[in-house]
Amino acid sequence: MTGLSAPVRPSAIARVNPVAKLAVAVLISVALLLSIDVVSASVALALVGILLFWSGLDARGFWLRTAPLWLGAPFAGLTTVLYGKDSGDVVASLGFATVSEGSLTLGIAITLRVLAIGLPSIVLFATTDPTDLADGLAQVLRLPSRFVLGGLAGLRMVGLFVDDWRALGQARRARGVGDAHVFVRFTSQAFGLLVLAIRRGSKLATAMEAKGFGSHARRTWARPSTVGRPEAVLLLIGAGIACASIAAAVLAGTWTFILA
Repeated sequence: MTGLSAPVRPSAIARVNPVAKLAVAVLISVALLLSIDVVSASVALALVGILLFWSGLDARGFWLRTAPLWLGAPFAGLTTVLYGKDSGDVVASLGFATVSEGSLTLGIAITLRVLAIGLPSIVLFATTDPTDLADGLAQVLRLPSRFVLGGLAGLRMVGLFVDDWRALGQARRARGVGDAHVFVRFTSQAFGLLVLAIRRGSKLATAMEAKGFGSHARRTWARPSTVGRPEAVLLLIGAGIACASIAAAVLAGTWTFILA
């Protein structure tokens, strides 16, 4: 895929099996979803920030890939501050919403937690080739090969959407139908992209069936996917981040189990 992707330098994390990266992202996410507090999210975010130095992404690639997260996290926190459950003293009253000490603390915790969950997921998979991920899912996790190969084929096609969208826009302008209202133009062009994607998907499915990708016979793989010491080290680091964030919140007295 291309899109907004930037070159990734060879790094220690880039050479780790994608299944281990997936496990680490899930482990950190589950640990942070157990409680909504500032301490656990802050500790996890700080430790994840240290880990990102070994991701192989340069500054431009990092900001391009994580830009939606930096924009979305404060918005989620602001929504919580304005409309979250009030507790403690009222800090400000805006007429349509009130800001209390409790909602302000909760909003900060939500912002930090979104960043702590999203950053490792985005950066870890920025260093992952889709084919390597498919190999790991099929060979290590033993997922059905038809599901894995179909997902890989679809993922490879996502990068073409940007080129298709640009080509559709140019074609519409050449025919003189690209100067309509923004909403009308977007809706019409999105429908055209949907039709184009369905046609391409049908042709791809037929071609894959013709080449035997739909067979139930035992498959062989061109590249073996294995796990070893690097994967174990990364898993230990992920477990350490999860345990440290929970322990810090418990010691600080801010740990609040969401199911309690």
